This record gives sequence, structure tokens and C-alpha cells, in this order.
Amino acid sequence: MADLTARPDRRTRIADAALDLAADGGNRAVTHSGVDRYLDLPKGSTSYYFRTRRELLDAALTHLTAMSAASFETAHADDHAHGSAADVVGRYLHTLTTTRARDVRARFALVSDAAHDADLAAALRDSLFSRPRAIALFTALGSFDAESDAADLLVFCEGIAATHLFSGVSQTTSELAAAVRRRFELTSQ
Repeated sequence: MADLTARPDRRTRIADAALDLAADGGNRAVTHSGVDRYLDLPKGSTSYYFRTRRELLDAALTHLTAMSAASFETAHADDHAHGSAADVVGRYLHTLTTTRARDVRARFALVSDAAHDADLAAALRDSLFSRPRAIALFTALGSFDAESDAADLLVFCEGIAATHLFSGVSQTTSELAAAVRRRFELTSQ
């Protein structure tokens, strides 16, 4: 049985540190030596695990995507306020704009790295919001065009995240769920 109190492995700590650096210092802060200093590791430790900056960014985005999936599952599994699909999306957006604000800042900080790299752009695009989960949601709700509805929802969610991040606007879970419900008429699950 695994020890659940154990510290994350070094690769995970490095990926998480890269997100911290991106969130606090922008994309240029994410360097091998920057991570080494941030984690107080011997010089060259980060490059031992991730030879190139691109490998480091891939690891950070893989970590961010995994955290996002776990966060969405938590929002979806909340037995006390399960409610409609809009409630689930509202809870997830509230978590993103409050306790996971660091992740949103890191995601937006890394956008310029993806400007000329389609694979990195796709990983970045899917790091906070799952296109397949959004399509499945609209398919389950009987949408005539689940892919288009999902794409619209993801753009809406990106906009909410950016608005909260860059303007200081703050909304409660209920307000976010109501906005999702109004825009997408998500009343059933």
C-alpha cells in the first residue's frame, strides 16, 4: 500500500515549481536554473530530469492537466450540491478562480510559448478544460451539435477564468452556475 503522506516525487515537484514560476514571473521565469533555485536543488538537477525547456513545459502542462481533471472530478462528485450540469461547471469555475488561481495564471503566462508550436498549444488549451468531457456533457444532454456546444462552453469558461484573473471580478459558485445556466440552458444532468 502506498504511503499517502509521502512527498511528491521529484519530477512532480519540478513540474509544480515550473507552474509556480510561470504564475509568479511569467513564461520567461520557467528555466531549468530557475526551478533549481526555487526548489533549492543542486545546479543541473532539473535538466537531469527534463533535458530541454520544452520537456519541462510538457511536464508542467501534463501536471496541470492531471490536477484539472482531479479538480473537475471533485466538483462533479460533490454529493451535497451535485445539482445540474451548470452547478458542476459553476463549482469547477469557482475553484479555478479561487483556490486554483495559480494554475490559471500559469496557464495564461505560458500562452506565448505556444504561439508557434501546435502541440504545445493543444496541451495548453486542454490543460484547464477537457474538450472530451464537454462533448460528453452535451451529448448526454441531447445536443444536436455537441462538439460546437462544447467548443462554446470552453470559450465561455476561458473567458470567465481570464476575467477573474485580469480584472479582479469575483463571483460566487451560485453566480457562476447561473451564468452557465443562462448561456447554455444547462438545467438537467
